Amino acid sequence: MKGYDQPLYLLPFDHRGSFQKELMGIGGTPTAEQAAVIRDYKQTIFAGFLAALGEGVPRERAGILVDEEYGAEVARGARDAGVVLAMPAEKSGQAEFELQYGDAFADHIVEFDPDFCKVLVRYNPDGDVELNHRQSARLAELSAWLAPRPNRFMFELLVPATEAQTVSVGGQRGRYDTELRPQLMLRAVGELQDHGVEPDVWKVEGLEQAEDCRTLVAQVRTGGRDAASVIVLGRGDTEAHVERWLEAAAAVPGYVGFAVGRTAWWDALVALRDGRISREAAVESIAGHFTHLVEIWTTHAG
Repeated sequence: MKGYDQPLYLLPFDHRGSFQKELMGIGGTPTAEQAAVIRDYKQTIFAGFLAALGEGVPRERAGILVDEEYGAEVARGARDAGVVLAMPAEKSGQAEFELQYGDAFADHIVEFDPDFCKVLVRYNPDGDVELNHRQSARLAELSAWLAPRPNRFMFELLVPATEAQTVSVGGQRGRYDTELRPQLMLRAVGELQDHGVEPDVWKVEGLEQAEDCRTLVAQVRTGGRDAASVIVLGRGDTEAHVERWLEAAAAVPGYVGFAVGRTAWWDALVALRDGRISREAAVESIAGHFTHLVEIWTTHAG
């Protein structure tokens, strides 16, 4: 494990399926024209990120998470700009983790040489045991491949509620997030570690209480994993929710930053798509929202 101990403020826009379905309303494979629009939206987000750097967000601490499918040029631009680059390895929109490029995954990582290779995994320790075992085995192989390489391993952990867990909290997502998810996250991290999955950075759903954040860091760093760290993901939630999560985590040693995407850029892209704002206004909006998130974190950081 290489680990990572520097502040890290990521703007993720590696979304593929959600861009196609939710933003563009595309049910199947995008046409060449539709794909070009998606690529342009990603350039718009990147322009907003660069504008935020111009407004004072520290370049050495900020980065982007973008996909190869629609964001290859953005990824190359990030390399040229000298900002942190993270790229996803997972196939988009799958309930079960699979590598985007299958056995050819290594060629794509080598070509772009991102600072972080990211995976998104849905893993509930009370969920399907066989599913969890299959995912763990694939992830351990990727972890072992990355271990001797300069590319760090970023693990985005989502813990979706099982049907029984949903029933137990009366179908209320807020209760699940506060009453059940913190302990489920701990167990998920522990099980994955036991199966040989060794991320340098865990990208996790927000927690409301600083004590839950501290407990999670203790699990992430158990067994001599002192170099591992945690960042908070946004989950496309409201700005108010995300701000509470950042405030809870920022002062906890071991949490080094965040990766918040849709909360920062979704509304601007919808307005741009609908012709309600110009591209320049969208860029300004994205820059402002990302800068605000950085200010929230730095204000509360220990």
